[in-house]
This record gives sequence, C-alpha cells and structure tokens, in this order.
Amino acid sequence: MKQIFVDVYSRTLSADSPDPAPGLAAPAVRVACPGASARSGVYIFSSRHVVRMTEDASGGGRTSSKVARLIEEYDLGDTFGDELERRWTADGDERESLRDLADRFNRRLLEAALLSAGASTVDGEIDNLYRLLTADDVSSGMRTEARARLEREGVDVDGLESDFVTYQAIRSYLTEYRDAEYERPSDSEQIESVVDTIQRLRSRLRSITEGSLERLRSTDRLALGTFRLFVDVDVLCEDCGAQYGVVELLERGGCDCERDD
Repeated sequence: MKQIFVDVYSRTLSADSPDPAPGLAAPAVRVACPGASARSGVYIFSSRHVVRMTEDASGGGRTSSKVARLIEEYDLGDTFGDELERRWTADGDERESLRDLADRFNRRLLEAALLSAGASTVDGEIDNLYRLLTADDVSSGMRTEARARLEREGVDVDGLESDFVTYQAIRSYLTEYRDAEYERPSDSEQIESVVDTIQRLRSRLRSITEGSLERLRSTDRLALGTFRLFVDVDVLCEDCGAQYGVVELLERGGCDCERDD
C-alpha cells in the first residue's frame, strides 16, 4: 500500500533557483497523508521553505501495531507474524487461541531479551521464568527472585514487562494489521474475554491484599513471616456436585452435568 509523505524543508537556495532539491537539508517536519495521491516531486512554497511529496510503498499506510513493532525491535524474524496467523486460523486442535498466542509471543520476547543480553538458558527455563513473572499463583518472593535473575543477566525487566502484550493486542495485529480472518468466531473467544476479566480482577485483588499485608508487617502492625497468597474463586454445581476453579470451569467448558447425562 502506498502512502504519501510531505516533508517540509528549510530552503538554502535563492528563491529563483530552478532546482530546489540540491539545496535541501534534512527535513524539519514530515507529515503522513493517508489516502492522498500525488506524483513525487519538489514544490516551492516560498523563498524559505520547500515541500517534497514522496511515496512510500513499504506498507506505511497500515494500522499501527504494537505487536508488529515488537517483532521488528526484538528481531523475531520475518516469518513470525505468518506463524501467529497460521496458528490462529488453523483448524481443530491445531488452532491456538488469542490468549495462547499472546503467551507464545511474550515468551519469545523474553527469550530474545536474554539472547540479546548474552545469557544462556537451559531447556524449559524460558517457560518457567515467564510463569514466575506473570502467573497469579506465584509468591512475591519467587517473582522477585526471577526478576533479580534477569537483571543480573542484563535484562531490562521493567521494559520487558511493559512490552508484554495482551490477547487483545494479538487480535488487533491479526485482524487489523494483517487483515486475517477466522471464519468461525468461536464461543471460546467470548469465554476468553470473561477469563481475562476475572484474571485481571483477581490479579488486582492479589496485588492490593499482598501490598497491604506487607505494609502492615513492615510497620510491626502484623506478625507474619514469609507468606504465599492464594486468591481462588471456586464454583460448586449443586446438581452434579462437581467443584472447579472458575477459570478451570470456563476453560473445560462446564461441570460434570453434561457428562452425567
């Protein structure tokens, strides 16, 4: 897709010069003009300023995407976007949900950050480090140790975590940036949205509770040793007697009632 850019230059030649281009320094301003069309060239606005209109056919008209930017910044490879799209649009058991793709993407960011820092890893270490950084059931002490391990290797952990993407960012990248489509929007997408909301609320509750306990302990208002905090929401079906965590219940598609039938 071509896009027109308008560059405004400070003019260094006299006003009657027939060719302004040789006298142009670096542009002072560049403005993108989506949807515009014009022939490339140089146009004199005044004796002091020049406008150059140029075409960029490198896809500059695409919707901006955090995922696309990170693929380039972390040098994840030209085919990684294709891989994400292929996994999302695959059929049957080969298809990965947006949430799974977000986790896959973030683990690749973590791996790339470690490789860039010159760190070596053993099999399974990336998955474990990612779990320690993101899982709700990880204690603050274990998360702190994981962060310290990465910082010792030279990884900017705060920057890395701010680069982690959500499943919404993956969806935007696939559908808006790559124009990918999944013919059958499944019920799992709606379930993913509910799971995401519950996990965000649970994570916030965990953070508030953990912070409050640590403040009370640090000011000698509460006697508490090293602790682990569990924030669970369980669902008990009174018909079949099955009990599951709410996320597990949603991901498995229900309780045991249908199976008993």
